[in-house]
Amino acid sequence: MPAPDAPIFVTFLSDFGTSDDFAGICHGVINLICPEAQVIHVTHGIQPQAIGQGARVLAGAIPYLPVGVHLAVVDPGVGSERRAIALRTGDGRRFVGPDNGLLILAADASGGVVEAVSITNPQIMLQPVSRTFHGRDVFAPAAARLAGGMPLSELGPPIDPADLVRRQTPDHRIEGSVVHAPVQYIDRYGNIQLAVSGGELDGLFQLGRMAEIDTGDDRYYARCSDTFTDVGPGEFVLYEDSSGLLSFALNRGNAAELTAAEVGVEIAIDLAPRLYGDLT
Repeated sequence: MPAPDAPIFVTFLSDFGTSDDFAGICHGVINLICPEAQVIHVTHGIQPQAIGQGARVLAGAIPYLPVGVHLAVVDPGVGSERRAIALRTGDGRRFVGPDNGLLILAADASGGVVEAVSITNPQIMLQPVSRTFHGRDVFAPAAARLAGGMPLSELGPPIDPADLVRRQTPDHRIEGSVVHAPVQYIDRYGNIQLAVSGGELDGLFQLGRMAEIDTGDDRYYARCSDTFTDVGPGEFVLYEDSSGLLSFALNRGNAAELTAAEVGVEIAIDLAPRLYGDLT
């Protein structure tokens, strides 16, 4: 348990959005049960039911979040036989969410899972438990109880960490020098983030090279660079962003508007454009 005067942090990520009251209600439940908890909203802008996106965003955020309880809800299987779980990792973090692979990347980045339980104790849940809002009735109460000092073992029976669901299929694929990946996120500047990290590119990303980007409707060329100003105004740049994910942008412009890119749509990037001529 933390020292009496230490802040207690609960971080919260979901696909709930901000136009509905779902995230606010879960925040309220946390503070009703554990008034001293400080809730950090990582994002509620995960695309609906996009488990892979949620897993990558959570894992990317973890190094910058205080050790505490990390609640994540992207749960297309709510009400089914999928388990509700709580995990403890090697660095002392606790994770709460559905057993669908959402938590595992972040847990692996936090020292690995050293304890896992299935959340089944009805005494820690809000009753009656809705079949469609486990964020409110199961996950938020469990996160609040952990923040208040409850050990994982009181939430339910143990699970062998080896039996936890892991997402086996990446969202991207590599065919020769061409990477196919969906758009994960578009920020307010129109920069386009793809669902693949630089470390997953098998060394194909090389600074200074030109890459051909195929959006399905048109093709563009971008220079592989460290930052936007490595190219001239109005030119495309392909780079690893602050989360380590492959992204492309238009220097002094809006890449998403120009290319009509949308979240979830697959983009193909040829990282060895010599196949189409020497463009370096």
